[in-house]
Amino acid sequence: MGSGRNVAVFGAYGHTGRFVVAEVRERGHVPLLLGRDRDKLRALAQAQPGLETRQASVDDPASLDRALHGAAAVINCAGPFASTAAPVVEAALRAGIPYVDVAAEIEANVDTFAHFAERARAVGALVVPAMAFYGGLGDLLVTTAMGDWTAADEAHVAYGLSSWHPTAGTLASGVVSGQRRGGRRVRYSGGRLEYHDDALPTLEWPFPAPLGPQRVIGEFTMADVVTVPSHLAVPEVRTYMTAHAAADLSAPDASAPTAVDARGRSAQTFVVDVLVRSGGTERRVAATGQDIYAISAPLAVEAVDRILGGRTRTTGVASAGAVFDAPDFLRALAPHLSLHVPLDTRG
Repeated sequence: MGSGRNVAVFGAYGHTGRFVVAEVRERGHVPLLLGRDRDKLRALAQAQPGLETRQASVDDPASLDRALHGAAAVINCAGPFASTAAPVVEAALRAGIPYVDVAAEIEANVDTFAHFAERARAVGALVVPAMAFYGGLGDLLVTTAMGDWTAADEAHVAYGLSSWHPTAGTLASGVVSGQRRGGRRVRYSGGRLEYHDDALPTLEWPFPAPLGPQRVIGEFTMADVVTVPSHLAVPEVRTYMTAHAAADLSAPDASAPTAVDARGRSAQTFVVDVLVRSGGTERRVAATGQDIYAISAPLAVEAVDRILGGRTRTTGVASAGAVFDAPDFLRALAPHLSLHVPLDTRG
């Protein structure tokens, strides 16, 4: 249960932002509704009576300072994060409060680590990028699967999505990332990010029951290639996506998620299956749940709860697995996730 502290949510009227606002309230904190669009904030305020709205623009530092006044933490849900992450991190550092975002953009997360690590560490601040379904959850699962290992040869994160109805924010962020890469693809191999034009392989991934084996796109690279290597000695990090979900994302008529329950979640289900390998030994752990956008809310807000409660392991810019006790964090998400514990197998 929260302590009634103000938690600023930048991009509060967006698809993920609305889930985050609801989760902040559920935890007993008071969400401050922040955003760039005054009309959308006004409409959100009508749907969320009693909550304060504060308009702010990423190209107006003074407006961000005003928006964060009195906040105990800020959660940035406003993409594309290539545009919003740095200004909001700067404002959080000026305000002396922790920053968490839900960025899935690989390059934006790389920038956050590169540009703010030394500054945040010097002042004892905490900046946690990619604290969401992509990047944060995979990192927590890999860290849990590693257990007592300090290094591994490979980490694989396979995403088994029943479907993928992308939000407008997801599509916009994808366009920005594609432009930054010059249309190339990206992977993490040999301990570094590589940009390439190779065709993506298709293979079968043995997801746990009830999903079972599925055709996946290999090297469908997500933010885990930033978060995992940021604190774990794993030179090969590969991510995979079920082929039908990848096709949904790239379809010219892709539609946004449709709510099917009182929480606003879509019918989409997911399995995130992680395998780490060291020598001849493999360790696995998997998590299942509903709606990749909705699950980002408890991930981000649980992170804020733990930061404000002092349950952290480091300062500076750090990913979920470095900041938190990963197995304990995942157990705390039991109302939202089903966890399949890791087992060792010999290759």
